[in-house]
Amino acid sequence: MTQYATALVWFRRDLRTQDHAALYTALKTARRVYCGFIFDTEILDKLPARRDRRVEFIWHSIAELKQALEAMGGGLVVSHGRARDEIPRLAAQFKADAVFANHDYEPAAIARDRAVERALGERDIAFLTRKDQVIFEKDEILTQGGRPFTVFTPYKNAWLKKLEPFFLKPYPVDQYRARLAVPLASPLPALADLGFEKTDLLQLGMQPGISGARHRFEAFQAGMADYHERRDYPALQGTSGLSPHLRFGTISVRELARAAYLDASAGAQAWLNELVWRDFYFMILHHHPHVVEHAFRREYDGLEFPNDERLFAAWREARTGYPLIDAAMRQINRTGAMHNRLRMVTACFLVKDLLIDWRWGERYFADHLNDFDLAANNGGWQWAASTGCDAQPYFRIFNPVTQSQKFDPQGRFIREFVPELAGCDDKSIHAPWLMTPEQQKKSGVTLGRDYPLPVVDHAAARLRALEFYRSGKQ
Repeated sequence: MTQYATALVWFRRDLRTQDHAALYTALKTARRVYCGFIFDTEILDKLPARRDRRVEFIWHSIAELKQALEAMGGGLVVSHGRARDEIPRLAAQFKADAVFANHDYEPAAIARDRAVERALGERDIAFLTRKDQVIFEKDEILTQGGRPFTVFTPYKNAWLKKLEPFFLKPYPVDQYRARLAVPLASPLPALADLGFEKTDLLQLGMQPGISGARHRFEAFQAGMADYHERRDYPALQGTSGLSPHLRFGTISVRELARAAYLDASAGAQAWLNELVWRDFYFMILHHHPHVVEHAFRREYDGLEFPNDERLFAAWREARTGYPLIDAAMRQINRTGAMHNRLRMVTACFLVKDLLIDWRWGERYFADHLNDFDLAANNGGWQWAASTGCDAQPYFRIFNPVTQSQKFDPQGRFIREFVPELAGCDDKSIHAPWLMTPEQQKKSGVTLGRDYPLPVVDHAAARLRALEFYRSGKQ
């Protein structure tokens, strides 16, 4: 392994000090290691709003990361600008022989990294990246024929067969912490300096940073054994709540997978399955970058969605008349979060019931989700739209009423986000348009005035969707 006098570690989606592949490798191979983070204007300038919880989440996480590195004897240089310019500048400033970072799989990030590598190469500075976001990446899980998987279940089986403790070992960063270098004083820019405003992030109970991830994971571990029984019910605290921390790397995916791997409970194994899904979508994005703008299954690129703007507005603004759909959309609009089961149901409703292009919904989620991740968001939307990696054909169409009855049987989640229906009984709250005038009066709600009537009839919409997909395939 090549040894270097000085290295720079570029933190990106890995905002922690422990079990960090790039940081460990840099410390092991260089006598002196500086650390840096760039608030990349090429990313920030594209965000649609100046009040963005994700930016504030990153800001708080960077503040904690900076403190953690200082406690280890090093520090963190924080810059604001184009990463493709700032990283070569910092590397030259520190007289670094190499820059270390962890792999990123998104097409725009890959293009950025190539530009950084070229700029560093012009100064004879090496650019070295490591796997850190996933357990298995790129070509590590292949079919017996040596090709990438395109269906999840056989991929999962191969993933689990390959998994062994070696792949879950943490990187022992502390062994080499004495090699961390102290940079010149580098104050953390305020949110306002970055062009952003404070949000309600902390008021919503979100805890960013390394400590927030640790607190969330410990709380989840206490009930992980019941995950398989609780995860589909949005009114329960049945999921891990770790998706923003995985997105920004405030905790290691190896630590999470290791905890599930060592736990034989059905809940732990069900949760490990979700981590496999995450790897799967990263793998798909790596091998099939066309999915960013196009259907994974090319025969569905010819679908010409009607894209009724009025219906899209009703979906966005939680005015569809279907209580579970509207409750879920109010949740994302109000908090930036949405339960995973509801992501599937709302996505299916938009595409199959309203015949709106899946890319419209994908972009809306991308703008609003606190845990937005391109690979998972794209994979989930294409799954719902039946254009992606799925063994099920297009005629899988969720019924929003039966989904509501099954996963929110007492209407607890609906009542939280659609309080105008709080007076409905447990049966009527799932399909309030079926209430008689007397029942509406008793419930304290008048349909069409206090709460909208359904924008479409699901049974008719289902038939329309089936015909649309049958006739629209190329």
